[in-house]
Amino acid sequence: MSDKGASDPFEMMRNLWAPMGVPGPGMMFPTMDPAEIDKRIADLRSVENWLTLNLNVLRMTIQGLEMQKATLAAVAAMQPAKPAGPDAQPAAANVAEAWWAMLQQASAPAAKPEKKGK
Repeated sequence: MSDKGASDPFEMMRNLWAPMGVPGPGMMFPTMDPAEIDKRIADLRSVENWLTLNLNVLRMTIQGLEMQKATLAAVAAMQPAKPAGPDAQPAAANVAEAWWAMLQQASAPAAKPEKKGK
């Protein structure tokens, strides 16, 4: 495999499936060469790792956006809650508690371990 194929996963997939020339590669004419099977397994594991990495980046991006949304909601809640006088401190504490609760709620899916199907 060339250096270009290593940096371009789509090229790697094309190289993996192109030699067969038929839909469902390997289904109609399975190879009998163990080295070729090992190569295909290694290629597919590489693709799996690349997809897993992208899935994790996507999940982190979603969590970041959820945190950003919770922060914006907390800031918006702070705007109308600007009482003057002795009640100013408890109102700010309530907003801070609400903001913390929203952050915990937004990050709750990240704290749960992912279950893999069988």
